[in-house]
Amino acid sequence: MTRPSPGAALADPGGRRLRVVAVHAHPDDETLATGVALAHHVARGDVVHVITCTLGEEGEVIPSDLAHLEGDPALGPHRAGELDRAMAELGVEHSYLAAGASRDSKPRWRDSGMAGSPAAAHPRAFAGASVAEAAELLAERLALLLPDLVLTYDAQGGYGHPDHIQTHRVTVAAVASLPERVRPRLYAVLTPRSWAREDRAWLAEHVPANGLSVPAADDPFPPSVVDDDLVTHEVVDPAVLAAQVRALRQHVTQVTVLEDAPAPYYALSNDIAARLAGREGYTELDPRTGDLIR
Repeated sequence: MTRPSPGAALADPGGRRLRVVAVHAHPDDETLATGVALAHHVARGDVVHVITCTLGEEGEVIPSDLAHLEGDPALGPHRAGELDRAMAELGVEHSYLAAGASRDSKPRWRDSGMAGSPAAAHPRAFAGASVAEAAELLAERLALLLPDLVLTYDAQGGYGHPDHIQTHRVTVAAVASLPERVRPRLYAVLTPRSWAREDRAWLAEHVPANGLSVPAADDPFPPSVVDDDLVTHEVVDPAVLAAQVRALRQHVTQVTVLEDAPAPYYALSNDIAARLAGREGYTELDPRTGDLIR
């Protein structure tokens, strides 16, 4: 079943350009989770903006020549540079979640790390921030950007990272607080189960024995993989895959892009291969409750 991409119902017969904002927890999340939609809307001529909540100070570093950055205060600024370059590849504007935010402003909060890590106890950990305070800052940005569409994570944060879950909470609260006349439509990234199965089958067939592991067909899926009927919108645009790959290549500390198969794929620090299929699924959220609109 073919579904419209986010915002298709808002498209203006006169060709009005849409304003799209994606809200993410750390640098690289924007390209990994919503890179297809971002590049697709740029190609349509829409105005696209990414807001990032932290610098990803707790990220694991993949390349050996950059290993000294892991756990070092220099990692955050380094990842900010990666984000600058990735957004330039996508043709997307970006800023951070901060008062008077711009790409030059430091985020108000920092990476919380995984649940139970020492970073979670940091006084500036984003996962422990006041949702009301963070939502107020985000609402101020949205009131200036006036988006038609806002993209973010589902209630489980895609795969359960505390900062992703907090980003969902904050984004829902911020959108809900806006006056109804300027309130954008809000979408969560979700993957249809049939797509996830197809991706695993593709990986098993095409990824060579190169030291990466390929998920087995019966391995558990992350929470963002849901029954197909829960995914109400999709962006399927293989033409923008090259732009997504160029952007991912800028996130050198976090992502390895490989091209020793018929199409590019990637791995994070867990060395598990993941497909780049040129497609993303979305479901609209009710900003008053954060629930899926079906």
